[in-house]
Amino acid sequence: MKKYTSLISIIILILTFYWSYSDLTPSKVTNEFNSDTEFSIENALSHLKVISKEPHYTGSKGHLIVQNYIVNELNKMGLIAKVKNQVAISKWRSSTNTANITASIKGYEDGKSLVLLSHYDSRHHSSLGASDAGSGVVAILEGVRAFLAKNKQPKNDIHIVFTDAEEIGLLGAQAFVDYSPLASNIGLVINYEARGSGGLSYMLMETNGKNSQLLSEFIKAKPNYPVANSLMYSIYKMLPNDTDLTIFREYGDINGLNFAFIGDHFDYHTEQDSFERLDIETLLHQADYFTTTLNYFAYSDLSNLNSDIDQVYTNFPFVTLLHFPFSWILPLLIFSVIIFTFLLFIGIKTVKMSIKSINTGFIPFLSSLVTCMVISFLLWKLIVLLHPSYNDILHGFTYNGYQYIIAFSFLNLWIVFKIYKSFFVKHKGVDLLVAPLFFWIIINFLFFIYLKGAAFFIIPVYFALIVLGLLIFLRNYDSLKVVLSTLLSIPLVYIFAPQLRTLPVGLGLSNLFITGLFIVLMFGLLIPVFKSICSNKLCIKAIGFCSFLFFLIASFNSDYNENNKKPNSIVFINDVDKNESYWASYDHVLDDFTKQFFEDYTVQNNLNDRTYPSKYNNSYKHYNKTDNRIVKPSNIVKVRDSLSEGLRYITLIIKPQRSINMISFYSDEPLSFENIGIQNVFINKLDELKSVRNLFTYYYTPYDDNLKIDLVINKEIKPSLIMTETSFDLLSNTLFEIKPRSEYMMAMPFVTNDAVISKQKINL
Repeated sequence: MKKYTSLISIIILILTFYWSYSDLTPSKVTNEFNSDTEFSIENALSHLKVISKEPHYTGSKGHLIVQNYIVNELNKMGLIAKVKNQVAISKWRSSTNTANITASIKGYEDGKSLVLLSHYDSRHHSSLGASDAGSGVVAILEGVRAFLAKNKQPKNDIHIVFTDAEEIGLLGAQAFVDYSPLASNIGLVINYEARGSGGLSYMLMETNGKNSQLLSEFIKAKPNYPVANSLMYSIYKMLPNDTDLTIFREYGDINGLNFAFIGDHFDYHTEQDSFERLDIETLLHQADYFTTTLNYFAYSDLSNLNSDIDQVYTNFPFVTLLHFPFSWILPLLIFSVIIFTFLLFIGIKTVKMSIKSINTGFIPFLSSLVTCMVISFLLWKLIVLLHPSYNDILHGFTYNGYQYIIAFSFLNLWIVFKIYKSFFVKHKGVDLLVAPLFFWIIINFLFFIYLKGAAFFIIPVYFALIVLGLLIFLRNYDSLKVVLSTLLSIPLVYIFAPQLRTLPVGLGLSNLFITGLFIVLMFGLLIPVFKSICSNKLCIKAIGFCSFLFFLIASFNSDYNENNKKPNSIVFINDVDKNESYWASYDHVLDDFTKQFFEDYTVQNNLNDRTYPSKYNNSYKHYNKTDNRIVKPSNIVKVRDSLSEGLRYITLIIKPQRSINMISFYSDEPLSFENIGIQNVFINKLDELKSVRNLFTYYYTPYDDNLKIDLVINKEIKPSLIMTETSFDLLSNTLFEIKPRSEYMMAMPFVTNDAVISKQKINL
């Protein structure tokens, strides 16, 4: 038995690792379309092919095409689709004339209504929006068709809402919550989103109260592949990545469920967010969420999904979601300390454990933690130094990112084995297990204080305590101890293995040191298992070889090609007041496309003083003065300038002289305003206008001829504003002769790109 113990343990761990992923998502063969009342992936894909044919950002020609397509499909189902125009202003003071699409299914009771939500605009200017959020649109279209085919009236009113302008500030959701009469009686919103083109779809709750009732109802809906844990939502709330659902919660006090996937993050907001690159299994995952939750919530009580209890929850083997209330966290911690102390006392008293060896066990564990995290952090810095073009992938996740995750995981595992090797020879596993258990308990105490959503980390502690008890009380039977320890480690691997992949994708590869942290923590609780494996030198060499191999594969795949395109950026800026023009780029590394604009380029500088910076405060890395080209600025007509009770009221009419996609107003110095109005809609949160530099950005749509701006300021203030006007037509503009991008290149996302920008100062 001893001869095969290590092999059995390795097989169990590998199978559990595979199970932890395969158990959470459907496969392509699970979708069998047998009748009209079932969800058809083929129907959904046929919708998606049309919707993602071309970019359809708010204000574009493609946007109207997609809008008409969705309206027609809803009408074909016998629903009455409506398009509602409404100017909306976000909390970031971005604004536009939104065009939300709504349709309703009447329920047989007058209770709270259910909203099925996704947005139909893509990110400007080049994203095809197949995943974000075409996947959500088609999941709803096909899911509603199958639901209606049952000819069974729901208990609750169901409102289908496809919002506009989500990508430029959640504006469609803002318009719906602020102005739609449907918003006054909503019990639950189910939203479908994407931050990549594949991977697991996570359930993330939005609630102003506690989550217990909402979680309970979600579990009752019986989704076949629920993927959720309370840590993910805690992290989600910390990141600057709001969704439409956030608006419903913040401004409407409405509960909601988010279903979103983040895999293949490198496709997010790019032209590679295409029909061909969307993972079909991910779309099936969204479809499973849709059909199960719709069939449940269409007939359940939505009148009170609030709760006064918060729950910790996580995926767990053979259980939909293991969950327990926050009130259990401290008792579970205290009880774990009691058991831990008792086992230490018994182990030392019976001479099964050695105080000296226990203390020595802290050396390899702490060494592993520090070494793995530091090496992972510095090694990624070195990799970026060797591949500077990685800086231009603003997602923070490269095309070979999954290969790097595997390489770093094997590297960290190899490092820990090498550090522990001599300690495994001189010390018993029962003694070496104490240090990791001690740190796991300390970490859980920190989570109790600062991050209660991560309190499910206590679960593997209890299984490890059982292992510690077995090692103390079970005499001899060393092989049996190892196998039992491996079996008791299944929950640890099942819960945390997916995080090794998910966290670097969601947080970026610069955070790969977190993977090192997780591997050391998991290794610590697996010491009784790995001690037996460590005697197999071939196994350790194989781990080191796998790390080297995947680093080699990642390096080999570091170049760009037609399937994994290199992002780059260029804009033309015309300073109307100075009668000067510039080329500017966000690129860290110039390529064959961008070099044509910087042939005589000698100086790198920041161009923030010349135009307003783009999203996430990315600044220009290169700029170069060029031959001046006159770009017609808008005509500015002041139709009102009056004083009343110490305030000055100014109304401007902006009349574009060329095709404009967006217009921004900002100031070099902070200014205080009493109010700002855009197209007769005024900002609600006046306290946010007391000291601002960025006044607002407005995105033009076909519904806009002119732009009306109302400013209310103290009469003593004489503001000097800067207006920038941007059009996304640089590559097609007749003022320029530009060599097009190569097939392996694409427009960089997240920044203003391929744009003609005019800038002028307005003295008021």
